[in-house]
Amino acid sequence: MSLKKFLIPLILLLLGFGLTIVGALFKIQHWPYGNVILTIGTFVEFAALFYAIIVLIKIYRNKY
Repeated sequence: MSLKKFLIPLILLLLGFGLTIVGALFKIQHWPYGNVILTIGTFVEFAALFYAIIVLIKIYRNKY
């Protein structure tokens, strides 16, 4: 299994983690747009995990 196929989901996951942490900081400090950043970060994490599952399914189908 090639790890290069998981490069895009990994980058998206790290970006989502970063956005979630920044959004949490904004919420703690009561700065504006904290909710928006936190929500976007969570959705990016979900998209990355969903994309990684799709890649795993494609790899599994190509083996058999």
